[in-house]
This record gives sequence, C-alpha cells and structure tokens, in this order.
Amino acid sequence: MSRRTERISEQVRAELARLLREETTDPRLGLVTLTRVDVSPDLRNARVYWSRMDVTVSAEEAAAAALATEEGLESAAGFLRRGLARVLHLKRVPELHFRHDPSLALGTDTLSLLREIQDGPGE
Repeated sequence: MSRRTERISEQVRAELARLLREETTDPRLGLVTLTRVDVSPDLRNARVYWSRMDVTVSAEEAAAAALATEEGLESAAGFLRRGLARVLHLKRVPELHFRHDPSLALGTDTLSLLREIQDGPGE
C-alpha cells in the first residue's frame, strides 16, 4: 500500500467514525468501532472493518447484534459516502464495503481465559 493510499485510508476511517458518532441516528448501529479501512489503489473501493463495543450475554445475542449492525451500516453506506465526498474532496470517493472484525471480542475472550488460568481452579 502506498503512502497516499494509507493516508487516504486513515482519513476515510476518521471521517466515517465522526459521521457515525455525530450524524447517524440508526439504532442498529449501537457502539460501533471502525478498526481499519483498506482503500484500493484506484480509490474506487474501501473495505471498512468494524467491531461492536457493547457487551452481550450470549453468542446468539452477539450474532444477532452483529447482523443488525451490518444491515445498519449497509443501509447508511450512501449517506456515509456523501459525507465523505463533502469533506475529503477526492476525484473519486470510494464505494464502501463493510466487514465485521471480531478481533476485539476475541481479545476480550482471551483475556478472560487468561484471568481464569491465573486465578486457578476453584477460586
């Protein structure tokens, strides 16, 4: 990835985060964190990786919340792209493709397992 593409990826991530935080009202989005944005070299496409920050009780609830978030992000893609066009002033504003990034949840699970090991059995 070139420096220019990296710079634009970070600008897209920062602006999308701002738009999601300040201008969207879709309740399906909840507490969404954008973990990474990969912009193609021709700037036509951007793959936006996201994760949810809220705590859910079960795996079924987590899957349902992730699906609802995915639908909310896909629904807001046009609005978000127009918002990017207002701020970034690029010749081509990338088309947004959203992908769930489970790394935050996996990290939390790993930390809880390590705490259980550290505390020892039966405590």
